[in-house]
Amino acid sequence: MDEAVAPKTRWNLRSFMMAVMCLLPLVLLLIAFAAGVVIPFWLYLVVLFLCLFMPMWSRGARDEDSAAHGGHSCGMGGHVRHDGAASADDVKALRAIGDAVDPAVMDIRGWEVAQAGLVLRGRLGAPPDAVRKHIAEIASGVLGRRPQVMVHVDEEGVPYVLIPTHELERTLEGAVPRRRPLVNMALVAATLVTTTYAGAAHQGVNLLQNPGAWIVGLPYALGVMLILGVHEMGHYLTARRHGVRVSLPYFIPIPFALGTFGAFISMPPLLKNRRQLFDIGVAGPLAGLAVAIPALAIGLQWSRVLPLDPAGAGHMSQGVSINSSMLLALVSKLAIDDAIAQGHYLVLHPLAFAGWLGLMITALNLLPVGQLDGGHIAHALFGRARAAWIGKMALGAMVVLGLFVWPGLITWALIVYFIAGRPGLPPVDDVTGLSGPRRAVGWFAYGLLALILVPLPHALSSTFGLHCPYL
Repeated sequence: MDEAVAPKTRWNLRSFMMAVMCLLPLVLLLIAFAAGVVIPFWLYLVVLFLCLFMPMWSRGARDEDSAAHGGHSCGMGGHVRHDGAASADDVKALRAIGDAVDPAVMDIRGWEVAQAGLVLRGRLGAPPDAVRKHIAEIASGVLGRRPQVMVHVDEEGVPYVLIPTHELERTLEGAVPRRRPLVNMALVAATLVTTTYAGAAHQGVNLLQNPGAWIVGLPYALGVMLILGVHEMGHYLTARRHGVRVSLPYFIPIPFALGTFGAFISMPPLLKNRRQLFDIGVAGPLAGLAVAIPALAIGLQWSRVLPLDPAGAGHMSQGVSINSSMLLALVSKLAIDDAIAQGHYLVLHPLAFAGWLGLMITALNLLPVGQLDGGHIAHALFGRARAAWIGKMALGAMVVLGLFVWPGLITWALIVYFIAGRPGLPPVDDVTGLSGPRRAVGWFAYGLLALILVPLPHALSSTFGLHCPYL
C-alpha cells in the first residue's frame, strides 16, 4: 500500500500503461467479489495467469525490439555489458583515466564501455569515497567536467567504478521531485473524505443516504490517516536530515473498500550510500508502528470479544482471530487481559481496526522485495545481488502460501510485483556496509515483521491466557 517511500526510477508512459493493463483484470475481479458476485475459481486462475503472463511477454517484446535496432543495455549495479563497438573517444578517455589512476588507490585490471558510462574494474586499495574522489579528479581533466563517480558491486559481488555519461547525470539531476503542496493538501482532504465514508460503511452507515452521520466514520478515518501520515513523515524527516530533497506525502484516496490505497513520498532516484538507503527505508515502518500499536491497544478496549461457541461454530466471518498474529496477541494481552480468556475472536472497534490495518500496512512494507521499505533494508544489509534473490524468494513464498493457505496472498504478491517489484538504482557508494547498530535495527525491523505475520503457536495460548480453539 505504501511502496513509494524510497529511491525509485521514473516510469515511462509505456511501462505505466502496461502495469495498468496487467492489473486491471484483477482489480475488476476484486471489485466484483466485493460487490457479492460469485466468481468461479477457474476464472480467478485465468485472470492470475494473464496478469503473470503479460509482463513477461512485454519484457520479451522490448528485448526483441532492442535487439532489432542494435541497442545495448547496461544494468546500473548489475553485470555491465556493451554489445556495440566502443567509440574511439570512449576508448581514449578510458585509457587516459586508467593510466592516471594511482594503483595504491585502485589496481585497475580491466575496463568496459557501457551505455551508462565508462566502467573500471579492479581491486580497491582505498575506501570507496577516496576512490571516487581520486577518479573524479582525474576524469574531470580528461572529460572536461567533474562526473559523479559511482562505486557499485556486480552480480558476483566484485566492486567496480562507473563514470556515468553526461546524459545519465542530467537525467538523474532532472529527476529531483518538485514541491506541490497544494496537490498534497488536496489529496489529504480527499482521502479524509473517502476514509470517513469507508469507516461509516464498515459500521453499516451509508453516508450518501445519511450524510449527517459522518462522525461515525471519523475514528477509523483519523486513525488510518494518522498512521499513514506518521509513517510517511518518518521517511520525510529522515531524508531531510540526510540532506535529500523529497516531496511531502501524497495520499491515495479510493471511493470504496478501505478508503485509501496508502501514501507515498517522491524522492530522487540516487542516494549517496547504503546508510541513507537504510535510514530512510526503516524510519517509516518504525514511526508508523509507534502510532499503530497504541491505536490498536486503545481501540481494543472498546472492542467486543466474542464468547466461546458451545456448538464449536467458527466466528471468522464476524471477527478477527487474536491467535492470527503474535503481535496482535501480545497487544491484546496487555490491553484487555482477562477478557480474551472468554474467546479468541474480536469484533474490532473502528480505531482498533485502523490500528490492526496499520500492522498489516507495516508488514506489507517490510517485505524484503524491490522498492518496498523492506527491500531497501535488505539491500542495505545484504547488498543488491543478495537482496534481489531474497525478494524473489519472498514473492515465491507468498504465491506458495496463497495456493495452500490464503488465496489473497497471490493477489498481494501480484500487486507488490507490479508496483514495487523492480529494484531502484543502487546508491553512489554501494560498497560500504552498515555499522553494527544499524544492522541490529534492521534485524529488529524484520523481527517485527515476523511478529506481525506469524500466528501465535498453540503451545503459547495458555501462557498468554488466550482461548485456543484447537486445544
